[in-house]
Amino acid sequence: MFTLCAYITLMYIDIVPNRSSPPAVLLREASREGGKIRKRTLANLSALPPDAVEVLRRALKGEKLVVAEESVRVERSVPYGHVAAVLGTVRRLGLDQVLGTKRSPERDRVLAMVVARVLAPDSKLATARGLGEESAFSALAGALSLEAVSADSLYRSLDWLLERQPAIEARLAAKHLREGTLLLYDVSSTYLEGRRCPLAAHGYSRDGKPGKMQLVFGLLTSAAGCPVAVEVFAGNTADPATLASAVQKARERFGLRRVVWVADRGLLTSKRIEAELHPDADFGWITALRAPAVQALYEEGVLQLSLFDEQGLARIRSSAFPGERLIACRNPLLGVERARKREALLRATEAQLEKIAKAAARERRPLRGREKIGVRVGRVLGRFKMGKHFRLEIADTAFRFERDPERIEDEARLDGIYVIRTTVPEEEMPAEAAVGAYKNLSQVERAFRSYKTDLDVRPLHHHTEPRVRAHVFLCMLAYYVEWHLRRALAPLLFQDHDRAAAAEQRTSVVARAKISPAARQKKARGQTDEGLQVHSFRTLMAALATAARTRIRVGEHAFDQLVPLTPLQERAFQLLEVPWR
Repeated sequence: MFTLCAYITLMYIDIVPNRSSPPAVLLREASREGGKIRKRTLANLSALPPDAVEVLRRALKGEKLVVAEESVRVERSVPYGHVAAVLGTVRRLGLDQVLGTKRSPERDRVLAMVVARVLAPDSKLATARGLGEESAFSALAGALSLEAVSADSLYRSLDWLLERQPAIEARLAAKHLREGTLLLYDVSSTYLEGRRCPLAAHGYSRDGKPGKMQLVFGLLTSAAGCPVAVEVFAGNTADPATLASAVQKARERFGLRRVVWVADRGLLTSKRIEAELHPDADFGWITALRAPAVQALYEEGVLQLSLFDEQGLARIRSSAFPGERLIACRNPLLGVERARKREALLRATEAQLEKIAKAAARERRPLRGREKIGVRVGRVLGRFKMGKHFRLEIADTAFRFERDPERIEDEARLDGIYVIRTTVPEEEMPAEAAVGAYKNLSQVERAFRSYKTDLDVRPLHHHTEPRVRAHVFLCMLAYYVEWHLRRALAPLLFQDHDRAAAAEQRTSVVARAKISPAARQKKARGQTDEGLQVHSFRTLMAALATAARTRIRVGEHAFDQLVPLTPLQERAFQLLEVPWR
């Protein structure tokens, strides 16, 4: 008869507590022989560091140990903080729902183009590359769960957006406009590349590109400057001719019956008021008189310089403007600037006219003929707009000119004076409020600057009318987001974040605007009260972008890791009221 004995041996780490000394760390062996367990100590490991003991313990348990650099790999790290800030703001504003209540690939791609234009405006081809998996410029594609994005898919999404522009603008108007509100309207232009677009035409270039085909667009905003609608016109459309479309949009698409239009004097002319606003008794307006009308009031005796002896604002009336209030304003600083500019233009005109006079008087190949000399002179006067201030004598063999001091003095007498005209009664809007409303047009002018610089509406490379209209509307949506971002982030930006205190600094609505003490201190120190660095909008977006999202792989498992935020980034997300994670 034979007896079968089984031997099972196991090594392990055992920690034995001691009453008056640190616990003992022992390497032990346990074996089972038949039904009995035998233990013996192989080594005392108490002198080893805890990390070494832990490695040995895991090895004895059979775990596979490898070098950290070999098991943990960073697969990709992309900028994410600026994406989270802008996309979070889009969702907080509900713009995604304004674009469409149901999620779709087209809506997601439009959102991506809006956010990308705020972060880093570029062509549709470059935007598509930035949304690609292998060439992603940021974490935007992942944040929106976008699948493969091509330039063609972005173009198709622009078509989708244009079809919904009327509904989108109506929803924005419902959010930001009310009956009796002020509507700010202004017009600008930009240039296009190429000549194939039907909207492209030669017109006045505000960008200093007279040789390029132009495009005109009108922007409608709330009293605070928040954009709600935009319309595109042919490049040779005169500014006043765009007003009819804006009035019709407010009346029919937005359903507004009682509003006050605020527009520049060159846009809201007497002719347009008579044609577009007078037929609707509930549509009021605030604008300013053009220089000839102001001169006529002075010559009529209605506008007297003595009105400004004690204050910079005076209420006047004229039979030429029945049913309207006229508010005359005088700003001495504006007067000084106008005098300086006029003198500079006079000297520039004289310098060019002197060249023509010398060309007519030279002995070798002189300039001859009244017509030829007149063409050269007309070109100069058309450039500087100073013809009314000069006396000219043009002959076949000579040209002479001199300043007209009486005409110059007549104009200089009214330097710094402008006249606001409005139909809003005094009890509804005091004179100071009416002047302030007109000055708020600077909000629309700021929007145009952002359109052309921050959002890069130009140059336009689209060749079809629908794509051009969709591109301009896309830029308006991007500015809508940027407008809210700037207001929320104002404490961190080089802009006034305490407007109430700034308003108290002004002695009069006519006086030059001043910044608040807090903004002045912020600008001088370059730091906020919390000691954070002050930024421009672009550099703040760049600072937020450094908060990256990193894809880490450990063996067969992968996960995303967000870096900790800096104090500046934490403050930005607090101001925006959007989540970081």
